[in-house]
Amino acid sequence: MDKKVTVEELLAKAQQPSKDALRLHPFYRGKVGVSLKCRVRSFHDFAIWYTPGVAAPCMEINKDPEKAYEMTNKGNFVAVVSDGTRVLGLGDIGPEAAMPVMEGKALLYKYLGGVDAFPICLREKDPDKIIYIVKALQPTFGGVNLEDISHPKCFHILDTLRAECEIPIWHDDQQGTACVTVAGLINALKIVNKKIEEVKVTVVGSGAAGIAIARLLIAAGVNPENMLSVDSKGILSKDRADREALQTKYKEKWDLCLKTNPKNKQGDVAESIKGADVLISVSSSGPGVIKPEWIKTMARDAIVFAEANPIPEIWPWEAKEAGARIVATGRSDFPNQVNNSLGFPGIFRGTLDVRAKTITDEMCIAAANELAKVAEDNGINEEYIIPNMDQWEVFPREAVAVGRKAIEQGVARKDIPADELYKMAENTIRKAREEVQLLMKEGFIPDPDKK
Repeated sequence: MDKKVTVEELLAKAQQPSKDALRLHPFYRGKVGVSLKCRVRSFHDFAIWYTPGVAAPCMEINKDPEKAYEMTNKGNFVAVVSDGTRVLGLGDIGPEAAMPVMEGKALLYKYLGGVDAFPICLREKDPDKIIYIVKALQPTFGGVNLEDISHPKCFHILDTLRAECEIPIWHDDQQGTACVTVAGLINALKIVNKKIEEVKVTVVGSGAAGIAIARLLIAAGVNPENMLSVDSKGILSKDRADREALQTKYKEKWDLCLKTNPKNKQGDVAESIKGADVLISVSSSGPGVIKPEWIKTMARDAIVFAEANPIPEIWPWEAKEAGARIVATGRSDFPNQVNNSLGFPGIFRGTLDVRAKTITDEMCIAAANELAKVAEDNGINEEYIIPNMDQWEVFPREAVAVGRKAIEQGVARKDIPADELYKMAENTIRKAREEVQLLMKEGFIPDPDKK
């Protein structure tokens, strides 16, 4: 972690992917498409794959809709649904402008998890209509990934769909960020020799990610009485001046007001950090959002997760100099990257393989524990608390943990032994990666630098 690197150099490095993206997106005209799974030996095979032969599997599915999982690709289809109202850090840029992000998500699903994901960007902002649309998509898809939907409606949409759908619904901005954050924290606490049920935790940022992180931390064992959550107006508490607005417009925040901060502590971010063992910030891009002098007021062996992109709320070396023992960010060029891509591909792989009806908090925690275990098996230290995305074993292991937890909880349609689940996941993921490499080798995915 070289603190001699200047802000200008970091910004220049951060801007390079955008320059490359503007060159390569029009070259490929998108990142995902449709490829065939079946053989076409001659045009006579069309009679099998389409009319008249296709009528036979249609009638079988008509008699038993569950057979759609056996006779179609429903069990590996995931819809990546967005209304374009909160795209990355760009805000409400609309559904067309959201497409590159949703295609990118589909690419990660396929390459990392072997999941066939499709971007579905909606020209619709009404949460109840979005709920209606997603519910209507259920016959085609084995699962749905909600993405980049603005707060607070994202909570209503997710909670309603999870309660009313027969297929798993996932909001990566909430559950994905929370899962990977919990995974990193599990190992960070091992290094500093502190117990999750005893540590004092402050979560700065009460948007979709911050609230979901607080919720999952509590489910994972953090004592809510030892937790503070902070939004732009200060520490959440039952006695805040805007409590009526919180109760009516921001029910998820009000729920945290009721569960956390039993002493009704008041104040700003600086006040919330005093004495904390753990600071998790998912707020505004920095630097300077979290100040070094605030870190100095934290407990000994403090843990700081500054997850804002493209610049963390505080530079890692500043946090370390101020007393933090372990620092994580959302960036790949610093140690301990909290990256959602470590979560959703493996989680959905396991979910789809056992045909789970939902993704529970316990399944997310199982994924977090397995992520932490992968890193631990490779030797955790202060600059390695969570696996890297290029560690192959992350995704099939995560799939097994999630699938077995779904079976244990009775939300899976199939009971598959752990060793068989691992082989299924490993084979599916390897096939997806090898297909891409083969297409590149044969020139079907062209090299933009070769004319």
